[in-house]
Amino acid sequence: MKAVVYGGGNIGRGFLGQLLCESGYETVFVDINQSLIDRLNADKCYPIKIVCNEYQNEIIIKNVRAVHSNSAPDEIQTADIIFTSAGVNVLPHVAPVIKEGLERRETGVDIIICENLINADKYLHDLIRPTGNVGFVEASVGRMVPVMTEQMYEGCPTKVWVEPFCELPVDKAAFKNPIPQIKGMLPSAPFEYYIQSKLYLHNMGHAIAAYLGKQKGYKFIWQAMEDNTIAQAVKNAMHASAMALHLEHNKPKDEVIAYADDLMNRFKNRCLGDTAERVGRDTERKLAAGDRLLGALKLCQKHKIPAEDIKQGIIAALDYIYEGEY
Repeated sequence: MKAVVYGGGNIGRGFLGQLLCESGYETVFVDINQSLIDRLNADKCYPIKIVCNEYQNEIIIKNVRAVHSNSAPDEIQTADIIFTSAGVNVLPHVAPVIKEGLERRETGVDIIICENLINADKYLHDLIRPTGNVGFVEASVGRMVPVMTEQMYEGCPTKVWVEPFCELPVDKAAFKNPIPQIKGMLPSAPFEYYIQSKLYLHNMGHAIAAYLGKQKGYKFIWQAMEDNTIAQAVKNAMHASAMALHLEHNKPKDEVIAYADDLMNRFKNRCLGDTAERVGRDTERKLAAGDRLLGALKLCQKHKIPAEDIKQGIIAALDYIYEGEY
């Protein structure tokens, strides 16, 4: 079995590569970084370092190789499953290459879209406009992978540090071919809850921690979450959004609250070294009407859930812009 992963960056290697390796796939990464391509092809493997406050564990991801984007159509032609993790801004550039590979195929295939964009399935479909039996499957990527520093590579340029969380909910109804058995992949329907919970719990809580942390001069997210005042504001905001999601999707309240509480514990992971600047950047996009902050606020308003701490986070985001993010 062969999987093609378009994008050999931190999510591609640090998340999808692990799921596919542990499921018995050969993984072919598609990228434009020639030094990365050469190293993966020389080693045929790379390390992942799983880190949290309690432990660290390194595993080796095997049976991998890489090709330049120019050669991707050949690999797509014979792939059993395709993933994208290239970044939303890159998709218009890679769509023609994916389309070329799809047009060479004699059988259908599904593309699992691991991009941080609502309606990513419709977006990529409209870019490619396939003619065959191609499924465009939204995914909710929850694993946190930090920006790697030179020290974190520990002499190995293909190494990726990740948190232990390793589940990938995907839109079960969007598959047009038999759903592959991939460890950690959770086909789910209806899928809107998973998209909204990623945005209005994970992304919203993370952003509020970043903006409130910046106001107090903290560099790292874990520092912000160790500040009792900030931690309480993040908790209040996430619990308000969790209640709104519970009412919107008829999900058990305890289940949604437990997910929010688990996220808050994950935000405290010191080993990831995630910075408030990274999480808070691109603030204007994050303040868009349907995005993590205003979208969560609107959902709370719809269900008459008080959301003062979400408002506080929005004000902190506006301060971040005013004080000169740019």
